[in-house]
Amino acid sequence: MNPRICASIRPQTISEAQDLIKKAEQSQADLIEIRLDHLEQTKNLTALTKNTTLPLIATNKLDTLTTKNPNIEIEKQQTLLNAAKAGFQYVDIDFFDPTRDKTITKLKQLGTNPIVSYHKFDGILGVSALGEILDKQIAVGAAVCKIVLTAKHIEDNLSVLSFIAFASVRTKLVCFCMGEAGKTSRLLAPAFGAYFTFAALQQGNETAPGQMTIADMRLAYKLLGLMP
Repeated sequence: MNPRICASIRPQTISEAQDLIKKAEQSQADLIEIRLDHLEQTKNLTALTKNTTLPLIATNKLDTLTTKNPNIEIEKQQTLLNAAKAGFQYVDIDFFDPTRDKTITKLKQLGTNPIVSYHKFDGILGVSALGEILDKQIAVGAAVCKIVLTAKHIEDNLSVLSFIAFASVRTKLVCFCMGEAGKTSRLLAPAFGAYFTFAALQQGNETAPGQMTIADMRLAYKLLGLMP
Protein backbone atom coordinates (compact mmCIF):
# COMPACT_ATOMS: atom_id res chain seq x y z
CA MET A 1 0.00 0.00 0.00
CA ASN A 2 1.06 3.57 -0.56
CA PRO A 3 -0.35 6.06 2.02
CA ARG A 4 -1.96 9.10 0.44
CA ILE A 5 -1.06 12.47 1.96
CA CYS A 6 -3.09 15.65 1.55
CA ALA A 7 -1.16 18.89 2.01
CA SER A 8 -3.29 21.44 3.84
CA ILE A 9 -2.52 25.07 2.96
CA ARG A 10 -3.94 28.38 4.19
CA PRO A 11 -3.03 31.09 1.62
CA GLN A 12 -4.13 34.71 1.77
CA THR A 13 -3.84 35.46 -1.95
CA ILE A 14 -4.20 33.56 -5.22
CA SER A 15 -0.52 34.16 -5.93
CA GLU A 16 0.50 32.70 -2.57
CA ALA A 17 -1.81 29.74 -3.18
CA GLN A 18 -0.09 29.06 -6.52
CA ASP A 19 3.32 29.09 -4.82
CA LEU A 20 2.14 26.75 -2.06
CA ILE A 21 0.62 24.38 -4.62
CA LYS A 22 4.02 24.13 -6.33
CA LYS A 23 5.67 23.40 -2.98
CA ALA A 24 3.08 20.71 -2.27
CA GLU A 25 3.84 19.09 -5.61
CA GLN A 26 7.56 19.20 -4.89
CA SER A 27 6.89 17.59 -1.50
CA GLN A 28 5.09 14.76 -3.33
CA ALA A 29 1.65 15.41 -1.87
CA ASP A 30 -1.17 13.34 -3.35
CA LEU A 31 -3.91 15.92 -2.79
CA ILE A 32 -4.04 19.56 -1.70
CA GLU A 33 -6.59 21.11 0.65
CA ILE A 34 -6.96 24.86 0.15
CA ARG A 35 -8.47 26.83 3.04
CA LEU A 36 -10.57 29.38 1.18
CA ASP A 37 -11.62 31.25 4.33
CA HIS A 38 -8.25 33.01 4.48
CA LEU A 39 -8.20 34.12 0.84
CA GLU A 40 -8.65 37.85 0.32
CA GLN A 41 -10.76 37.15 -2.78
CA THR A 42 -12.14 33.95 -4.29
CA LYS A 43 -13.26 35.09 -7.73
CA ASN A 44 -10.35 33.65 -9.71
CA LEU A 45 -10.20 30.10 -8.40
CA THR A 46 -9.66 28.66 -11.88
CA ALA A 47 -6.13 30.07 -11.62
CA LEU A 48 -5.56 27.37 -8.98
CA THR A 49 -7.14 24.42 -10.72
CA LYS A 50 -5.22 25.19 -13.90
CA ASN A 51 -2.02 25.36 -11.84
CA THR A 52 -1.84 21.68 -10.93
CA THR A 53 -2.89 18.18 -11.90
CA LEU A 54 -3.28 17.14 -8.26
CA PRO A 55 -6.83 16.85 -6.86
CA LEU A 56 -7.82 19.99 -4.95
CA ILE A 57 -10.08 20.13 -1.91
CA ALA A 58 -11.94 23.36 -1.15
CA THR A 59 -12.52 24.02 2.56
CA ASN A 60 -14.16 27.08 4.07
CA LYS A 61 -13.98 27.40 7.85
CA LEU A 62 -16.04 30.59 8.17
CA ASP A 63 -17.70 30.18 11.56
CA THR A 64 -21.33 30.37 10.53
CA LEU A 65 -22.52 28.23 13.44
CA THR A 66 -21.76 30.86 16.09
CA THR A 67 -22.58 34.02 14.16
CA LYS A 68 -25.94 32.82 12.77
CA ASN A 69 -25.55 35.52 10.14
CA PRO A 70 -27.55 34.48 7.03
CA ASN A 71 -25.34 36.61 4.81
CA ILE A 72 -22.26 34.73 5.97
CA GLU A 73 -24.07 31.43 5.36
CA ILE A 74 -24.80 32.49 1.79
CA GLU A 75 -21.23 33.73 1.29
CA LYS A 76 -19.75 30.50 2.57
CA GLN A 77 -21.96 28.32 0.40
CA GLN A 78 -21.32 30.45 -2.69
CA THR A 79 -17.56 30.30 -2.19
CA LEU A 80 -17.69 26.50 -2.09
CA LEU A 81 -19.90 26.38 -5.18
CA ASN A 82 -17.49 28.73 -6.97
CA ALA A 83 -14.70 26.29 -6.17
CA ALA A 84 -16.72 23.45 -7.67
CA LYS A 85 -17.39 25.48 -10.81
CA ALA A 86 -13.67 26.27 -11.02
CA GLY A 87 -12.82 22.57 -11.13
CA PHE A 88 -12.01 21.58 -7.55
CA GLN A 89 -12.43 17.81 -7.36
CA TYR A 90 -13.60 17.88 -3.74
CA VAL A 91 -15.51 20.34 -1.56
CA ASP A 92 -15.60 19.98 2.22
CA ILE A 93 -19.01 20.50 3.87
CA ASP A 94 -19.38 20.64 7.65
CA PHE A 95 -21.65 17.93 9.04
CA PHE A 96 -23.61 20.54 11.04
CA ASP A 97 -23.80 23.18 8.30
CA PRO A 98 -27.47 24.21 7.93
CA THR A 99 -27.04 24.40 4.15
CA ARG A 100 -25.38 20.97 4.02
CA ASP A 101 -27.98 18.98 2.09
CA LYS A 102 -28.71 21.71 -0.46
CA THR A 103 -25.01 22.30 -1.01
CA ILE A 104 -24.33 18.60 -1.50
CA THR A 105 -27.06 18.40 -4.13
CA LYS A 106 -25.65 21.39 -6.00
CA LEU A 107 -22.09 20.05 -5.80
CA LYS A 108 -23.13 16.74 -7.31
CA GLN A 109 -24.92 18.56 -10.11
CA LEU A 110 -21.62 20.32 -10.81
CA GLY A 111 -19.75 17.02 -10.85
CA THR A 112 -17.81 17.69 -7.64
CA ASN A 113 -17.28 15.17 -4.84
CA PRO A 114 -18.64 16.34 -1.47
CA ILE A 115 -16.61 15.58 1.65
CA VAL A 116 -18.88 15.65 4.70
CA SER A 117 -16.73 16.38 7.75
CA TYR A 118 -17.51 15.89 11.42
CA HIS A 119 -15.21 17.39 14.08
CA LYS A 120 -15.14 16.80 17.83
CA PHE A 121 -12.72 19.15 19.58
CA ASP A 122 -13.05 17.89 23.14
CA GLY A 123 -12.35 14.16 22.99
CA ILE A 124 -13.13 10.94 21.18
CA LEU A 125 -16.25 8.84 20.62
CA GLY A 126 -17.06 5.17 20.99
CA VAL A 127 -17.26 2.88 18.00
CA SER A 128 -21.06 2.82 18.10
CA ALA A 129 -21.30 6.64 17.98
CA LEU A 130 -18.73 6.76 15.18
CA GLY A 131 -20.79 4.26 13.23
CA GLU A 132 -23.92 6.38 13.61
CA ILE A 133 -22.11 9.46 12.29
CA LEU A 134 -20.76 7.48 9.34
CA ASP A 135 -24.25 6.17 8.53
CA LYS A 136 -25.60 9.74 8.43
CA GLN A 137 -22.72 10.97 6.27
CA ILE A 138 -23.31 8.20 3.75
CA ALA A 139 -27.07 8.82 3.83
CA VAL A 140 -26.72 12.51 2.91
CA GLY A 141 -24.54 11.67 -0.09
CA ALA A 142 -20.94 12.09 1.06
CA ALA A 143 -18.40 10.92 -1.50
CA VAL A 144 -15.82 11.02 1.30
CA CYS A 145 -16.71 10.75 4.98
CA LYS A 146 -14.39 12.68 7.29
CA ILE A 147 -14.49 12.15 11.05
CA VAL A 148 -11.93 14.04 13.13
CA LEU A 149 -11.68 13.64 16.90
CA THR A 150 -9.31 14.93 19.57
CA ALA A 151 -6.97 12.62 21.49
CA LYS A 152 -6.24 13.39 25.13
CA HIS A 153 -4.10 10.28 25.63
CA ILE A 154 -2.11 8.20 23.15
CA GLU A 155 -4.36 5.19 23.74
CA ASP A 156 -7.29 7.22 22.37
CA ASN A 157 -5.89 6.48 18.93
CA LEU A 158 -6.50 2.73 19.27
CA SER A 159 -10.29 2.78 19.04
CA VAL A 160 -10.14 5.21 16.12
CA LEU A 161 -7.71 3.04 14.16
CA SER A 162 -9.82 -0.02 14.93
CA PHE A 163 -12.91 1.80 13.62
CA ILE A 164 -11.09 2.73 10.41
CA ALA A 165 -10.06 -0.88 9.85
CA PHE A 166 -13.62 -2.16 9.46
CA ALA A 167 -15.52 1.02 8.46
CA SER A 168 -13.26 1.95 5.53
CA VAL A 169 -14.60 -0.99 3.50
CA ARG A 170 -17.99 0.77 3.40
CA THR A 171 -16.92 4.09 1.93
CA LYS A 172 -13.98 6.43 1.40
CA LEU A 173 -13.16 7.36 4.97
CA VAL A 174 -10.81 9.98 6.42
CA CYS A 175 -10.55 9.57 10.17
CA PHE A 176 -7.95 10.43 12.82
CA CYS A 177 -7.36 12.33 16.05
CA MET A 178 -6.13 15.91 16.37
CA GLY A 179 -3.78 17.12 19.09
CA GLU A 180 -0.25 16.12 20.04
CA ALA A 181 -1.55 12.82 21.40
CA GLY A 182 -3.31 12.15 18.08
CA LYS A 183 -0.23 11.97 15.88
CA THR A 184 -0.30 8.18 15.93
CA SER A 185 -3.70 8.01 14.24
CA ARG A 186 -2.81 10.84 11.83
CA LEU A 187 0.18 8.83 10.69
CA LEU A 188 -1.25 5.32 10.71
CA ALA A 189 -4.81 6.00 9.48
CA PRO A 190 -3.97 5.16 5.82
CA ALA A 191 -2.32 1.90 6.90
CA PHE A 192 -5.65 0.90 8.46
CA GLY A 193 -7.66 1.81 5.36
CA ALA A 194 -8.24 5.57 5.49
CA TYR A 195 -8.55 7.23 2.08
CA PHE A 196 -5.87 9.78 2.95
CA THR A 197 -4.43 11.79 5.83
CA PHE A 198 -3.48 15.44 6.24
CA ALA A 199 -0.06 17.06 6.63
CA ALA A 200 1.57 20.49 6.69
CA LEU A 201 4.04 21.63 4.06
CA GLN A 202 6.56 22.51 6.73
CA GLN A 203 6.85 23.08 10.45
CA GLY A 204 5.15 26.30 11.49
CA ASN A 205 2.54 26.10 8.71
CA GLU A 206 0.19 23.64 10.39
CA THR A 207 -3.53 24.21 9.82
CA ALA A 208 -4.64 21.99 12.73
CA PRO A 209 -3.19 20.90 16.10
CA GLY A 210 -0.91 17.87 15.96
CA GLN A 211 -0.39 18.08 12.21
CA MET A 212 2.92 16.62 11.01
CA THR A 213 4.89 17.71 7.96
CA ILE A 214 4.79 15.80 4.69
CA ALA A 215 8.54 15.14 4.96
CA ASP A 216 8.19 13.66 8.45
CA MET A 217 5.26 11.49 7.42
CA ARG A 218 6.98 10.19 4.31
CA LEU A 219 10.10 9.36 6.34
CA ALA A 220 8.01 7.51 8.93
CA TYR A 221 6.20 5.55 6.21
CA LYS A 222 9.50 4.52 4.67
CA LEU A 223 10.87 3.40 8.05
CA LEU A 224 7.68 1.38 8.62
CA GLY A 225 7.94 -0.20 5.17
CA LEU A 226 4.68 1.41 4.01
CA MET A 227 6.27 3.52 1.28
CA PRO A 228 9.14 2.74 -1.11
